[in-house]
Amino acid sequence: MDEELISKKDLLDLKNISYGQLYRWKRKLLIPDEWFIRKSTFTGQETFFPRDKILQRIDKIINMKEDLSLDDIAEKFSPELMKILLSGEELIKNNIVSSMVLDIYGSTHQVDLFSFDKLLYIYVLERFFQSGMVGLEEGKIILQNLEDDYNNYKDKNCDMIFIRKFGLATCFLTSSSEPIYLEKSAKLIGRQNINICIEELKLKVSLLS
Repeated sequence: MDEELISKKDLLDLKNISYGQLYRWKRKLLIPDEWFIRKSTFTGQETFFPRDKILQRIDKIINMKEDLSLDDIAEKFSPELMKILLSGEELIKNNIVSSMVLDIYGSTHQVDLFSFDKLLYIYVLERFFQSGMVGLEEGKIILQNLEDDYNNYKDKNCDMIFIRKFGLATCFLTSSSEPIYLEKSAKLIGRQNINICIEELKLKVSLLS
């Protein structure tokens, strides 16, 4: 099911904010650039946003700006990621990933604390598992691919693609702007945008006490 969108005009009216505020928040990186979606309408080109995500983000910005500057809020949404170290217990307690995902990672790794990169890998896997389309052994393939190839795409907008062909699973990373073409015998099982996963993780981590 496609994500529900809200137009820029409806967003500004609903939240009683100005065009200038919205784009100031964008410049301060409080709202991800990929949330600004340009679409053709009968009146021309218009900007839309993923409805639930933008409404939640604007509510948080409005609540936080009473006590914090925009720069301080930006820091909350983009914490110093390299310094993050979280235990598996903290991840489960705060509903960031499930115990099943941690068990899969722990079956091949000895890790007590998770840096942001390691956390990103298991969070992407969590997103695939939530779809109900990926099995345990296939999860290990996804993790291995991220560990092997993600550094080649770091700081780029990329997607993790998961496919099956004749019952065999494989996955790969590709640029989000690139279309993918599969032969008829291959089936697309899932596609996760890594930048969206990163944004979600930043927010989840920033809200940890």
